[in-house]
Amino acid sequence: MNLSNLKPAEGSIKHSKRIGRGAGSGKGGTSTRGNKGAKARSGYHNKIGYEGGQMPLYRRVPKFGFKNFNRVEYVGINIDLLNSLAESKNITEFNIDVFKQNGLISATDKIKILGRGELNMALNVTAHAFSASAKKAIEDKGGVATIIEK
Repeated sequence: MNLSNLKPAEGSIKHSKRIGRGAGSGKGGTSTRGNKGAKARSGYHNKIGYEGGQMPLYRRVPKFGFKNFNRVEYVGINIDLLNSLAESKNITEFNIDVFKQNGLISATDKIKILGRGELNMALNVTAHAFSASAKKAIEDKGGVATIIEK
């Protein structure tokens, strides 16, 4: 094998006709753009949602509802999940780093501990929020529920 007999892989190149290369090419003249209008001009850019001057769908459809931009979204983690992690990986101290290492949250998530399930041991849990039942369950077993102020 040498440079004179290299070929591209089979099917990797589409052999389409080059447009705008003269009348003899079979794709000259208007170069497949039709005769007139915005799409025939150079510099044409199709804007998203543009319907040729007709009122676009996103403006025709009625809007409703309210999006609270101050809303704080939490990732809910239940006590039964903490219990199973504590038993399988022998963890007694739960904080943001432990939750990230175990793939329960991503870097910017806020955590709320929820009260589903039962605890079998005392755990020290640090999170952004706790439900009342989760906090009670943790403290009843002798653990500590610490809230992160952020």
